[in-house]
Amino acid sequence: MGDAGHGVGTIEGTTARLPTEGADLLTLAGVGDANLLELQKQFAVRATLRGEALVLAGTASAVDKATLVAQRMIDSARRRESLEPDDVIRLACDSSGDPTVGPRLVLPGIRKVVQGKTPGQSAYLQSILEHDIVFGIGPAGTGKTYLAVAAAVDALVRKRVKRIVLARPAVEAGESLGFLPGDMQAKVDPYLRPLYDALEDMMPGERVQKALETRVIEIAPLAYMRGRTLADAFVILDEAQNATRAQMKMFLTRLGVNSRAVITGDKTQVDLPRREDSGLFQVERILPGIEGIAIHYLTESDVMRHRIVRDIVRAYAADAEPRA
Repeated sequence: MGDAGHGVGTIEGTTARLPTEGADLLTLAGVGDANLLELQKQFAVRATLRGEALVLAGTASAVDKATLVAQRMIDSARRRESLEPDDVIRLACDSSGDPTVGPRLVLPGIRKVVQGKTPGQSAYLQSILEHDIVFGIGPAGTGKTYLAVAAAVDALVRKRVKRIVLARPAVEAGESLGFLPGDMQAKVDPYLRPLYDALEDMMPGERVQKALETRVIEIAPLAYMRGRTLADAFVILDEAQNATRAQMKMFLTRLGVNSRAVITGDKTQVDLPRREDSGLFQVERILPGIEGIAIHYLTESDVMRHRIVRDIVRAYAADAEPRA
């Protein structure tokens, strides 16, 4: 670990030496020096760990650009945050400043720090903390649900709310789950699995289980929300593009005193029989301008999954554009 210079060739010019004291060097370099190799690829520099410093060598222009990203990598490694080659790419693509500027949620029990990894994600998380109702709209993999769940867990452990309610429309995406064995809960659990996964990444497993048993955390299909008033709660509606207009109105009017809601959705993945029946499209038209409500849009530049997902999202978006 430490010398990722192989295969780069001889680079002449400027050298920059960045102190790495306090940083986890394995996190910084990545498995097999993958992070350093990606840094080299993005900026045509040589990156080497020497002692307690990361040394960059290359042309003056390349080193200047690489230094900004390398310093953010070092800062992340000092905070013991995850750092992978895709994160290096995102940092390199960000020309508007440090994407980590913004709120940071420190979740107890697992010593996990959650924050936006792109400017769009940071702004989205800030909106969640500042508004009563936030709509997070964007393609798959942009962290819409993950950041919302993190904010909900943060509000719960800080006793700002007494419970978390997570809901999803039980709309079948071209598949039928009716044949599955078990009671109603067993049949709808496949729809709700992504919410369980996000929760289990935010809290120790035994704490999640206890919270579910005591109803401090409730995960249920959207239809179960009818007739209820949700007070002192952080409520998340996931996959909201599959909520009908009537369901969306029903959900939004469930909020009680000291409650907040985050509604996430991807307008390109509507599974309703008629796309125009989606309540997510309606709220875009009628709710802007209401105090306490924010609509935040995420784009392919905020995609956090495998780097190829970003290109897939972009390709589908281009194919959906009207042709002359």
